[in-house]
Amino acid sequence: MSVRPETYTDSRAGVNYIKSPDYWFDSSDGLRLFSRVYPGPGADAPVVLCLHGLMRNSRDFADLAQHLSARYRVIAPDMRGRGLSAYDPDSNNYQIPVYVRDCLALLAGLGASRVALIGTSMGGLMAMVLAVMMPELIQRVVLNDVGPELDPRGVERIRGYAGKSSGVRSWPEAIARVRSVYGAAWPGLSESRWEEIAHLTYRADAHGVPVEDADPRIAEPLAKSRMALDLWPMWRALARLPVLTLRGAHSDILSSETLARMQREKPDLKVLEVANRGHVPLLDEPECLAAIDEFLKA
Repeated sequence: MSVRPETYTDSRAGVNYIKSPDYWFDSSDGLRLFSRVYPGPGADAPVVLCLHGLMRNSRDFADLAQHLSARYRVIAPDMRGRGLSAYDPDSNNYQIPVYVRDCLALLAGLGASRVALIGTSMGGLMAMVLAVMMPELIQRVVLNDVGPELDPRGVERIRGYAGKSSGVRSWPEAIARVRSVYGAAWPGLSESRWEEIAHLTYRADAHGVPVEDADPRIAEPLAKSRMALDLWPMWRALARLPVLTLRGAHSDILSSETLARMQREKPDLKVLEVANRGHVPLLDEPECLAAIDEFLKA
């Protein structure tokens, strides 16, 4: 494992971010994986690990990481098959236990012995697993629009688009594609924000044509499995941990009934419902930033 000394600006994706050192490491099964590391104010800064959603990548956290890096060292990995991380030749490895193993290798290589977790969608499921597996490692958890039970409506919607991109030939087509997939969840965004989201989702190939920045085979395990996910026993195991749950007011993944049960079973749960959002809040909303700031400082 090694930290490359140069800085990284993701110009190939068409978006510039604050500079953060590249961190490359090898998984236990030999894949070359990538993470962004935002150093924070000093070597002793507390650590925040940001975990993205199913077909997403670490660039989703760029704005949040920039905001948090005033106080924290922020680690945002590309899970295998996304972004700059290698694609896995075996699609059966695109599952949460393998991603969790990769995260533990990442944290060990960076010497992070205590972390706060921010997990979006699939990343939130990973966060719950990590918190139960490694209770001495995890300080607190932010779950972005996910819980111990997934609404079947949203799961079927995700199955409908994950790994099934028909391909686009230009950036305007890429923008239209992301609006067709996420428009109901993020109403009212500006044209410039949709363009930015397209650049978070796609990456220009050698000919300048946008290609989705994720292995389409990531969706294969999801397509094969029709079992309902029941993580309530795991949720109860998180009783000792501070947890903040963000829910899009129109979410089709985290239902209001599931959230109410989460609150009943964990009375100290912090909750923010984000207006005008479905699955998932973008984490650039002022109320999300304020809630995360307050929660992490507690």
